[in-house]
Amino acid sequence: MVPYTQEKKLSLFKTLRRDQKEAIGLLQIGTFLEYFDLMLYVHMAVLLNELFFPKTDQRTAALLSAFAFCSTYLFRPVGAMLFGYIGDQIGRKASIIISTSMMAVSCFFMSILPTYEEIGIFASVAMITCRILQSFSATGEVIGAEIYLSEILEPPASYRVVSWVSELCTLGSLVALLAASLIFKCGASWRAMFILGGMIALSGAVARRKLRETPDFLKSRANKQFTESKNIHVSKKTSLAYFFIYSGFPLCFYVIFIYCADILKYSMQYTAEHIINHNLFLTILSFAIGISIIFLSKKIHPLKILRIRAILSSVVLFLIPFLSLTNIYTLTTVQVLLTVFTLGTLPAIPIFFKHFPVQRRFTYSSMLYAVSRAFMYVVTSFGLVYLTSALGPYGMWVIVLPVSIGFLWGVDHFAKLEEGKGKHSVEPVLQAA
Repeated sequence: MVPYTQEKKLSLFKTLRRDQKEAIGLLQIGTFLEYFDLMLYVHMAVLLNELFFPKTDQRTAALLSAFAFCSTYLFRPVGAMLFGYIGDQIGRKASIIISTSMMAVSCFFMSILPTYEEIGIFASVAMITCRILQSFSATGEVIGAEIYLSEILEPPASYRVVSWVSELCTLGSLVALLAASLIFKCGASWRAMFILGGMIALSGAVARRKLRETPDFLKSRANKQFTESKNIHVSKKTSLAYFFIYSGFPLCFYVIFIYCADILKYSMQYTAEHIINHNLFLTILSFAIGISIIFLSKKIHPLKILRIRAILSSVVLFLIPFLSLTNIYTLTTVQVLLTVFTLGTLPAIPIFFKHFPVQRRFTYSSMLYAVSRAFMYVVTSFGLVYLTSALGPYGMWVIVLPVSIGFLWGVDHFAKLEEGKGKHSVEPVLQAA
């Protein structure tokens, strides 16, 4: 492996083999398309929730909307169990192909669903079921792609390449927002968008059959310990650190795109089209920030980047109760700052994976990822409704403080693991921010 300080000076793609470049292309493009399908509903929720859920008072509507949103994440642990088994026992390639196929099926079904006016509550149940299938697919997709690339590449090249997987998730969300905006402005059919998404996902599943299995998995399978993987020890402290780190992004995402969107809708009387256009600006900003961080990782260690962003993000989240979010300029400023300083994992994702044993890597990383998403989106969606009702805006601190502290502790834990693994490294893993 080329030392970090030397390899970062080389052109990334000049160091890669042809099969590695092909795998990068297939996985990154596929992830982009998968997240286009997944986020299309999220960004059209202001329209689709009215079509598939009963009309009621503002508080009940907020709870129904929260349940529809959470259903995407609440059942992810089940998907993680499924794809964790497939990824660790059958192969990384199989998990990626199956997840993409599942997304295609759910999109096709969503495109033909009758509305609430046509079949009543069955429309709500059917839509939530489709969202659950999409959540299963997304769990296998994003973790599968990130693990696959982390196992075929060495750091620091893996930092940048795997980061692009996350960036293309954001790009998929951005294109989904553009599609939603087009639907509102041009009167295009939202059903046609889901049909298109299903066709794209199906094409991606077929294309990914060209992938080869990762060397790490093949070596693990050839090892006699493969059949005894249940007895392999996984550090509880490392698992907890991983959980806390992956709990940060859901909090920031919910505050930016859901919590603030409700303020825009109910306090500022923004229309669905105006909210989508507002979110489009924030998503473009998020994509640009992600690209900047990828290039920044050439000069600054990923864990140091995470720590700096976490400190600044925590400050913004702590100050929210003191601010008047009913002012559009204040609200937008908060959204922009949280977008820039999100409690995210970019660009340190490969570091986390490498500290789980290969035989249990997919199972543990996908399960912890899914549980953190499910737990945090439920806590933020329902918790903020009740906590802010009972304690006012300061109720947000009940969620913000533990998550922020846990995130910083998790980063420090992985920094210590890296320092212990590579004391010979030219530059320190993490310096004080």
